[in-house]
Amino acid sequence: MRQGLAHGLIALSKKRWTRKMTPWERATLALSLLAIDPQNLGGMVIRARVGPARDALMAAADALPMPSVRLHPQMTAQVLDGDVDLSATFRSGTLVQQRGLLDRPPSLFVLPMAERIYPYMSARLGQALDAGRSHALLALDEGAEETESLPKALIDRTAFHVALENVGLTDLSPIYLPDEPVNLRRKARKVIATDSILEDLVVLAGSLGITGMRGPSFALCAAQTHAAMQGRSKLADEDVATAVELVYPHRATQLPQEAETNRQDTEDQSANELQENELTLPNDLLLEAVKAVLPPNMLSELEARGTARHASGTGSGTKRTGNRRGRPLPARQGSKSNVSRVDLIATLRAAIPWQTLRKQLQPTAVGPIFHQSDLRQKRYQSLSDRLLIFTVDASGSAAMSRLAEAKGAVELLLAQAYARRDHVALVSYRGSQAELLLSPTRSLVQTKRQLAAIPGGGGTPLAAGLSTAMSLVQTATQKGLTPTIILLADGRANVALDGTGDRAKATNDAMKIASTIAGTQVEAMVIDTTNRPEKTLRQLALRMDAKYIPMPRADARRVSTAISASLVE
Repeated sequence: MRQGLAHGLIALSKKRWTRKMTPWERATLALSLLAIDPQNLGGMVIRARVGPARDALMAAADALPMPSVRLHPQMTAQVLDGDVDLSATFRSGTLVQQRGLLDRPPSLFVLPMAERIYPYMSARLGQALDAGRSHALLALDEGAEETESLPKALIDRTAFHVALENVGLTDLSPIYLPDEPVNLRRKARKVIATDSILEDLVVLAGSLGITGMRGPSFALCAAQTHAAMQGRSKLADEDVATAVELVYPHRATQLPQEAETNRQDTEDQSANELQENELTLPNDLLLEAVKAVLPPNMLSELEARGTARHASGTGSGTKRTGNRRGRPLPARQGSKSNVSRVDLIATLRAAIPWQTLRKQLQPTAVGPIFHQSDLRQKRYQSLSDRLLIFTVDASGSAAMSRLAEAKGAVELLLAQAYARRDHVALVSYRGSQAELLLSPTRSLVQTKRQLAAIPGGGGTPLAAGLSTAMSLVQTATQKGLTPTIILLADGRANVALDGTGDRAKATNDAMKIASTIAGTQVEAMVIDTTNRPEKTLRQLALRMDAKYIPMPRADARRVSTAISASLVE
């Protein structure tokens, strides 16, 4: 079986991967697979604004074999989970419970404007998809910017992700969904998959940085469903390649790193294995299928995000004591002495279930009977503006290059500051000390004026730069800002905190301050601007609990893009 798969993929690669599927073909094939087994495939994310391509795909999706329910990205907990029906309760005199949208038979949830979904709704949808009730999700991602997208938790729970942004009317072709999807579903679950194929799917997922088993599970289900569509009882190379191409690209977080010195040995070994007929599924061909589907700018972003950790949730809009009023939160119990406004609707909901019992105890009472414990008070979620603290190495011969990158990135990020509530500050370290060159600001004009003439050269007091950034973090936190430290450096610290030129002591001081920063749980990222990744700087990022982004030959736009992508993860 493995020998046939290998030979088949080699032949297939010559004719299939020379012409990859168009975005419309990928979308229609994904919808066909979803029509057969929507429950096990979880659903699909469609990245597209309103247009003929999306309208045509959604019209075909109406024929999926399950009832559809249209959602709104900002639905409340009462609508999703159900609550007391106040009108019906008052009319009938008995408690009437309203059923939530998620409490229904297997359904296809259609979510427009999915990039705007509230965190609570995202969590509840994820729970509904995990609960084994055979729900599926069709999410419409209408984000205008690259950084606007669904929460990763929802993307991870849907098998397919298709982009129709560049599909025009002339690219469309008729969509024919499979006949008898229930029968095909039964056949798909009986399609034979060997242990070697399962191993290949898992190994390939690991090499692409895909964590968890949802990716390989979806790929296996998609391959079996595709095989059933083609009338096969065993998985063929085409089934596996198609499934990988549909399921893996949008989940990839890195590209496999392969040593150049071992490439020739690997090729020789593969040739010998072919001659000996002890073949394995050629993952390099599957990897090429994944790469072919990645968006044009994705390869560079994966390189920058390869070792990035997940964000701690301390970005703009974090739920904390902030400096601006946010959206309403669920009401909570309060006392009469509290000056906060009483939430009448929430108070009625708390009192209604007890009215029958209270009427029995007080038969002469007129109207609803309220107790102290029924009082609910309005609350609001405080949102916090974000402060990006650029800490830039201005020492040595590369100082002017790094400073130019930092200046350009600051200006690019500030251009979007108003919409994203970002402030920026700039700390420069060189010689024997660090200096706050730009206090927190959102003014692009003021920033350009102050960045015009920044000095460079001298030693590398990395510890002093981190110490100054840490002081700014404490000040910003007291003012209700959410700080993020962004370090641009080459990692070769040679000036200690006391100003002495001791490289070992300078590195030790920097590591101590990095540990202090990690203890504050402030979000941080380290951008390595050296030509080759610096081991010391990687260790510093680990000590800071920061994202490490190697970015040799970086320009201002790449730095800005990497920072923006990291902040929204």
